[in-house]
Amino acid sequence: MSELVLWKGKKGRKPLLLEGARQVGKTWLLKEFGKRYFKNVAYVNFQNPSREITDLFEGSIEPRRIVGMLELYLDMKISATDTLLFFDEVQEVPRALTSLKYFCEDTPEYYVVTAGSLLGIFLHKGTSFPVGKVDSLRLEPLDFEEFLWANGRDKMLDYIKEHPFENQFKEIFYDLFKYYLFTGGMPAVVADWIETRDFDNVKINQEKILNNYRNDFSKHTDHTTAIRIRQVFDSLPAQFAKENDKFLYGTIKTGARAREYELAIEWLLDAGIVRRVNNVKVGDKIPLKAYSDPSAFKLYFVDIGLFRYLADIPVEVIQNKDAIFDEFNGLLTEQFVLQQLTNHNLFYWTSEKISEVDFVMQYGVDILPIEVKSGINVKAKSLKQFREKYAPKISVRFSLKDTNLDGDLLNISLYYTPVFELLLKLSSEKCVKQH
Repeated sequence: MSELVLWKGKKGRKPLLLEGARQVGKTWLLKEFGKRYFKNVAYVNFQNPSREITDLFEGSIEPRRIVGMLELYLDMKISATDTLLFFDEVQEVPRALTSLKYFCEDTPEYYVVTAGSLLGIFLHKGTSFPVGKVDSLRLEPLDFEEFLWANGRDKMLDYIKEHPFENQFKEIFYDLFKYYLFTGGMPAVVADWIETRDFDNVKINQEKILNNYRNDFSKHTDHTTAIRIRQVFDSLPAQFAKENDKFLYGTIKTGARAREYELAIEWLLDAGIVRRVNNVKVGDKIPLKAYSDPSAFKLYFVDIGLFRYLADIPVEVIQNKDAIFDEFNGLLTEQFVLQQLTNHNLFYWTSEKISEVDFVMQYGVDILPIEVKSGINVKAKSLKQFREKYAPKISVRFSLKDTNLDGDLLNISLYYTPVFELLLKLSSEKCVKQH
């Protein structure tokens, strides 16, 4: 919301495109933005457009014509000063997407916002995208910090941000952490759970979302591609259950080859349903992206709660500390950490000795290794090997141990991930002073 407010007051503002997977809350957010900061909202939903709307954009897409026709269609005045013009699921009508170029060039005074869930899919079909003529933002599911806000723990969160190495509220946060592993961060799921505290409702809502995703496979692709997308989608839990969770095509089905499933994976990436983390074999050169290997990668799900449902992990396992972190070999913890770090470009590191560090990322001009441990057993040969080889200024380990800084190794309790950025800054400054 704060980013949207900044956009509203920005000089040289362009039409805004809000991207993100289905049901992460894009429509609600933009409507709420309009309700709070504008006199009126002119809302047009292209998901199942009427004939009148498609006809409107088949003719001239000169902005003043479009605004005039929409005023007749919506029976309202669309003012350039106090009306938010909102095109929802804009990718469904390609010429509506193209019209953003002309709103930017000819009528920049209008406040135009758009939302798109499958925009990447439609662009592959040759849709004309207004390059350089839109401002873009991306909306993700709730991370754990936002989940704490939703549960009324704002003051506790403020306290640990002021006292980041204290663990005063760890029991409360640990309980909420377990709930988050079950519910995930899809807004409708979290809202219902907070109201009802009913785990069966959580599963029903998650099933609806996953079924909507599956329906998109068939709706927007041919039969063969839809089958392959579904096969990749359903194989994700098995990919993480392996000792080495690098994506293996053979896990989809015996004899599967990369060329058969590359398009299916790209579809899931473009739809925002999965995230891709590529491999790097260097730990002292930047930019990391230049040294990544796109043929070796891991796929993570958009939301940990949906992933848990897909993996069929019951609530009893979430509530059992030993079972969730030991029996399931950390199936959820890497997914959890990734969802907290979506603002960073992440990779994973491997060496010739078959060692693997879960994540590496750039932090300024430094490379930061991140190890994820499922419980309190924090022995990590791979992280040790990385540190000995590259001597990073700071290393991070997520685990269930208390948050502390031991030399240049920062241990962060899994349920203290909301203070990751702050701890990283403080620890990095401290390490520099010690050096």
